[in-house]
Amino acid sequence: MFLLKLGGSLITDKTRENTPRMDVIRRLAEEIGAWWSAREAQAKLLVGHGSGSFGHAAAQRYSTRAGVRDATGWRGFAEVSVAAARLNRIVADALHDAGLPVISFCPSASARCQDGRLVYLDTAPIRAALDSGLLPLVMGDVAFDTVRGGTIISTEEVFAYLARELPVTHVLLAGETEGVYARFPPTEGQDAVIQRITPREWDGLRAGVGGARGADVTGGMAAKVRDMLTLVMAHPTVTVRIFSGLTSGNVRAALHGERLGTEIVATDDARLIGPVAI
Repeated sequence: MFLLKLGGSLITDKTRENTPRMDVIRRLAEEIGAWWSAREAQAKLLVGHGSGSFGHAAAQRYSTRAGVRDATGWRGFAEVSVAAARLNRIVADALHDAGLPVISFCPSASARCQDGRLVYLDTAPIRAALDSGLLPLVMGDVAFDTVRGGTIISTEEVFAYLARELPVTHVLLAGETEGVYARFPPTEGQDAVIQRITPREWDGLRAGVGGARGADVTGGMAAKVRDMLTLVMAHPTVTVRIFSGLTSGNVRAALHGERLGTEIVATDDARLIGPVAI
């Protein structure tokens, strides 16, 4: 089973509020559709997407990730929700137009957080959709929080939760960059993409791995790698791949198993690693 994220930096212009990249979204939908038509019968897929210049811009204005304390904050919470849902509709329409049986699930409808940590998400409807041969679509979203009042959960955090509940084998994160750079922003001709990251190697790499271009309240690339390392440590049989979706054909190739960008994996025997600070 594949979890595929279409990054906010990939499907929107993160430097211009509420600006989708429609040509990119349509192409990605067509690539997913081509894989879907050729896939093996037992292969399952769930797609998620980031909020890019939709949800992140509003969340940055109201500091929603840090918590919601007053009427202004709750108004911002609602604004972020509407913005994220607006982009979700655009992506869902593109997938539908590509012939895919897509059905959207907004995490905010059931998600519960505790001090910024996702502790519950109702996965029964998603399981039913997968079992029925449908294509579930999720997103980064707002969530109610027992400590902060409200917060933001990223698509990676939703994926990490789903990996506990579903038989996930691959997590594919399609973004704007070729993978994880040793130094960000990269210097042309000098800073190569890191081919493979394991928990043991992260300490020596994290200082160079940067944040994000444009608004990103969930921490950019460094947070993405941290979240995915947590995921593979908890589920050592899962392979994560971070790669560019800007190159035509890459999403379809990644779904077919081609090794692109940066691979994030646990060691051969995660029981021997011991505690790792990530």
